[in-house]
Amino acid sequence: MKNIVVLTGAGISAESGLKTFRDANGLWEGHDVMEVATPEGFENDPELVLEFYNQRRRQLLTVEPNVAHNALVHLEASFNVHIITQNVDDLHERAGSSNVLHLHGELLKSRSTNSTDEIFECKNDILLGNTCKNGFQLRPHIVWFGEAVPLLEKAIAITEKADYLIIIGTSMQVYPAASLIDFVDLATPIYFIDPKPAISKSHKRNVTIIAKTAVEGTPNLVASLIDK
Repeated sequence: MKNIVVLTGAGISAESGLKTFRDANGLWEGHDVMEVATPEGFENDPELVLEFYNQRRRQLLTVEPNVAHNALVHLEASFNVHIITQNVDDLHERAGSSNVLHLHGELLKSRSTNSTDEIFECKNDILLGNTCKNGFQLRPHIVWFGEAVPLLEKAIAITEKADYLIIIGTSMQVYPAASLIDFVDLATPIYFIDPKPAISKSHKRNVTIIAKTAVEGTPNLVASLIDK
């Protein structure tokens, strides 16, 4: 079977009701990104950062996958499908997708501040004073700005094998995730689903622009690929 790689961003989750957090002023729920999404922010005010992600986690547990998430699952009957998501939610998994790589971490996991290897399932709030077995504070299992993206090399290896690349609901402005497009062959068909697509057919790529939301554009694209 041919390989389909799907790169998803905040746009697909927003249609399930998840806030994308960042507004026109670059603020996340009224907070500067440096306050709530950097190692320095966590060091300066860990309680604020923990509560910020506690609120995100609580909201995630109230929403469900949408028809775009569900449509991608159907591709697995005809293709080897790998989803590389910039999202930290578990909506792809809940919809039933088998191969999901979270480039920026996972909201429903925590980890020790002393080790990136100590990762725990986490559906409850993380509070100041919650520690791993060795006594170190727990933190969200999120890749913050300024931190290395540990799964980037794996994502590149997956992308290099793509026979088709589908990009859904992402601005293609956040690096290194946006650089993944450079690792597919120039002739590889790319489908870009976004109401305001940030790349064009002149991107030196075999790009098909679908200027629709994830919910509007994904089911039709999936159906057409399966028909092929």
